[in-house]
Amino acid sequence: MAATLKDIADRVGVSLATVSRVLNKDTSLSVGNETRQRILDAAEALHYSKNKRHTNSTARKRLAIVQWYSETEEQDDLYYMSIRMGIEQRGQDNQFEVTRIFQNNLQELGPDFDAVIAVGKFSEPQVKELAAVTGNLVFVDDDQFAAGFDSVITDFQLATERVVDYFWQRGIKDIGIIHGAEMTTDHKLTVTDRRMLGFQAAMEKRGAFEPKFVFEGDYTSDSGFKMMQKAIDTLGDQLPTAFFVANDPMAAGALKALQANGIEVPKRVKIFSFNNTSLATYVYPELSAVNVDTELMGATAVNLVMSRLTGRTTTQRVELDTKLVERASTK
Repeated sequence: MAATLKDIADRVGVSLATVSRVLNKDTSLSVGNETRQRILDAAEALHYSKNKRHTNSTARKRLAIVQWYSETEEQDDLYYMSIRMGIEQRGQDNQFEVTRIFQNNLQELGPDFDAVIAVGKFSEPQVKELAAVTGNLVFVDDDQFAAGFDSVITDFQLATERVVDYFWQRGIKDIGIIHGAEMTTDHKLTVTDRRMLGFQAAMEKRGAFEPKFVFEGDYTSDSGFKMMQKAIDTLGDQLPTAFFVANDPMAAGALKALQANGIEVPKRVKIFSFNNTSLATYVYPELSAVNVDTELMGATAVNLVMSRLTGRTTTQRVELDTKLVERASTK
């Protein structure tokens, strides 16, 4: 029987991922020369030979999409679904065998994957665990550039500045925000909403930031409804003329709360959302929104994977621009 990676791992006393990365000459792997040589010696002693997938240059490469959301959560958040679809489309176009892994189930990963694209937010231990699988690792919507990994992100600060400026140019200076906060799946890192940071910076620059106009939810429609209801109940006649809302589900919930309280949109309150998924046009009035090219984010991640597989060693961060789409919720 032919020797396997597990046989080598058991003989040397290291992980399957470490054996795979050493035998595939992964230069980004941090492993001692002695351990590396023991793996090579064990492979030779066991007469290990790479399978056809590795020796046949025309074979399909295996790409794993690690999604930090569960499949059910993803269905409720078209933002991450669209990123995944962009990855899958570009991956299939380039002959990758694509595997979906939901809710960061890293136990489903193994040394047979040639590359991993991680979508969402990840703690430092999770990043290290992913890096142990393969050096061909790209993060989407999570800036891991400083940690040494390719990253595809959106320019949240510039996008938020544009929204504030949109209202400012129309004489609207009392602007509130409904934003989100969440934790990584291992509960080791609280993820700060960069839209909130950008909004605060833009408003403080204009001397108009009001902490009482800030409401924090959890990115769901129900949370958007509850936070807008809280704003209505606590602020009364001081309810801002405009709200920036961190994503489309929250904005749809906020819109529903305003309508339930007989507050006209956009006559009394204007709403500007973020992401511009199809949900933005399914509600009434349709939502003005910051358009994020999520499918391009996914496709760009695959492009980074391909350049890694063809020898690139320099870490790259790709930051994509956004644009404002004006609809009835602000006109």
